[in-house]
This record gives sequence, structure tokens and C-alpha cells, in this order.
Amino acid sequence: MKITDFYSYRKPGPKISMVTAYDYTLGSLVAESAADCVLVGDSAAMVMHGHASTIAATPEMMAWHTAAVARAVKDRLVTADIPFLSVRKGLGPAMETVEALARAGAQAVKIEGLDGHGDIISHIVQSDMPVMGHLGLTPQSLNRLGGYRAQGRDEASAARLAAQAQELERRGCFALVLECVPSALAGRITGLLKIPVIGIGAGPHTDGQVLVTQDLLGLYPAAPSFVKKYLDGRGLLVKALNDFDGEVKGSEFPAAKRKSDGNSERNEAVAGAPYGPAVRR
Repeated sequence: MKITDFYSYRKPGPKISMVTAYDYTLGSLVAESAADCVLVGDSAAMVMHGHASTIAATPEMMAWHTAAVARAVKDRLVTADIPFLSVRKGLGPAMETVEALARAGAQAVKIEGLDGHGDIISHIVQSDMPVMGHLGLTPQSLNRLGGYRAQGRDEASAARLAAQAQELERRGCFALVLECVPSALAGRITGLLKIPVIGIGAGPHTDGQVLVTQDLLGLYPAAPSFVKKYLDGRGLLVKALNDFDGEVKGSEFPAAKRKSDGNSERNEAVAGAPYGPAVRR
């Protein structure tokens, strides 16, 4: 999927499926799936590093995660989040962050909000780096918003979000993420724009949906209430670890002959060989 493909997903076309990835292993799983595109989100600060919010993400952290994902994902659009304050330090620092993400493999960047950095968004677009907008609940604004609260609930704030969405489109954004806004408002904004709108906790009336992969796989212990868990990944992995622990303690692993893979001779040979690229600790 390329930037130019996004416009074919406008209603009544097919819906866009976007998922997050932060490392090579998860990126390779996404690459084998049918998901349309990948977001290297600043949510990496939470799900990969254990921080309480996305504010802890830095340009260096985002570039590192982006590079790992880009090595795995060859045929999907890779969009990377610009982290907290990186577009508020002025044009020079903002462009340095964009350059670092682009050189790491990002084909687009996502920027939260609009107020105070509209001109920088325009400059990034004019510098040939596609920009995805992000309105509604913007997690980097956690402290100002007073927590993770739904946005656009009254008509004044809804009208403001609709106007901001149109301004982001005017400034050249190729798509928009709407997070945690009422379903009716998301549908209204989607109808106003020519660019596709991707929702997260914003109902079914957008052009697509994005979720944190660790949430939909049931790996992260504190997923938002709007997330549908497609797998009890946490339970399955803990069971696998416990099964391994039990077999080690019961002297069942490693077995003298491993018949399950039909390659016991190779296993015995490898067991006595030094570690190499195919055998890792």
C-alpha cells in the first residue's frame, strides 16, 4: 500500500486496516498478515518500555523502533509518530526529527494536533514527507486534557474539531486519525473531507480503523475499553512459558530424540555446535 492508494479507500470503497508495530518480530507478523498499513506509534513508550504515557517517547526512541519495523515490512506503508514537543521546538528541530524517521524507513509521519504548528505541518508536506493528522483525544496532550477523555462531546468542541480537520486537509495531510470522539461526529468529519479518516474509539463511520497490536492480541494488560481482543495472547504466552518451565523442571526438555520436527540428527549436531546466525540465545 502506498500513499496514493489511500484515496481509493474513501467511501464507498473498502475500509483501511492499520495496526501498530514496534520491532522486527511484530513487523514480520504484520507483513504476513492482510493488514493494509503499519503505524510505529509513540505508544511504544508504554507497551515496549513500560512508561505511563506516550510523553516519554523521544525522536531517538522512535527512529530506533521505526528502523526495526521497516526492515520487516517491505510492501506496506510505514508511518511513524512524531513524539511529544518535537514539532514545538521550531522548524529546525522538527525537520531533524522528520529526517531521522525518514532515514530510519518511515514513508510518512503522524503529528498530533494543529494549534501552534500548522505552518510546520505545511513545511513538512512541502518537503515531500507525507503527513497524517491526528485529532480528538491526542495522548501527548494528556496533561492539558486532564486524562484520557473523549473529545468533541458538545457542539462547540465538535465544530472546532471539524474546522481543524478541514484545515489539516488544506495544509496537505494525506489522511487523518480521529481518536475517541462520538461516532456521529466522526461520521460528520469523514463526510466533510476528501482525505480518508481512520478511527480509533470513534465508531464505525470512518474510512478505516487503527489499533495497537498488543491490545488486539490481548498482550497488554491495560487495553482501552473500546478495543476488541481477537486473541488471549497474554494467556497463551504465559501458558507456553509455564509449559517450558514444567518440562525443564521435570527433565522432559530437551528430549534425547526430538521426533516432532523430524530432524533429530540435526538437533543433536546443533546442540554441540557453537552459536551462529540460525541458533540464538
